Amino acid sequence: MKPWQNKEWCIPAKENAGFVCAMEDVLSVYQGVYDETHPLICMDESSKQQVKEVRPPIPAKPGAIEKQDTEYERNGVSHLFMFFEPLAGKRQVAVTDQRTAVDWAQQIRKLVDESYPQAERITLVMDNLNTHSGASLYKAFPPEEARRLMAKLDIHYTPKQGSWLNMAEIELSILSRQCLDRRLPDQETLKAEIAVWEKQRNAIARPMEWRFTNDEARVRLKKLYPTL
Repeated sequence: MKPWQNKEWCIPAKENAGFVCAMEDVLSVYQGVYDETHPLICMDESSKQQVKEVRPPIPAKPGAIEKQDTEYERNGVSHLFMFFEPLAGKRQVAVTDQRTAVDWAQQIRKLVDESYPQAERITLVMDNLNTHSGASLYKAFPPEEARRLMAKLDIHYTPKQGSWLNMAEIELSILSRQCLDRRLPDQETLKAEIAVWEKQRNAIARPMEWRFTNDEARVRLKKLYPTL
């Protein structure tokens, strides 16, 4: 089911124009072609609670699956930053203790200086969370450094209630299903498991096939467009 086919998914009428504007902006960005000097990066965040076993699981055997005790011990929560380059089919996941403005800013500097040092500018698609702004860079770094990083970014925000437009959210969903849908005892184990998943996914390196365009949006989401 597509997001717009869900009866519970709706946009207040007064916000339609803003939603449509942001949506068409992001969809226009997605129609671009691959350019090594101006890569397209989608960014999103999530979290994972670490869980320790209270009693050792009973191993699987012929005719019976592995059994886990319902009781467990919570062992903190880690935060995940997903950076996905859809046109190259590459993703990077960073695991941190928190998701503050400074944490986001540090990840952006790594993106600019370590992941894409050859890029003249980076198109960055993300939601408009309060930490996802240039202000966070100024909180984390001296003004000269913050301005240098901002000059490298071409930021495009997904609209409110439009997180489905962010391709990084799709990658986080795949990560959750393929790697995180189980008990992981600590952050070190979490990092190790994500690193293996990331390496395997990047080895495939298939571009994301995004087919939803502005032309299609103007038909399928016609009711969201203001009437002139």
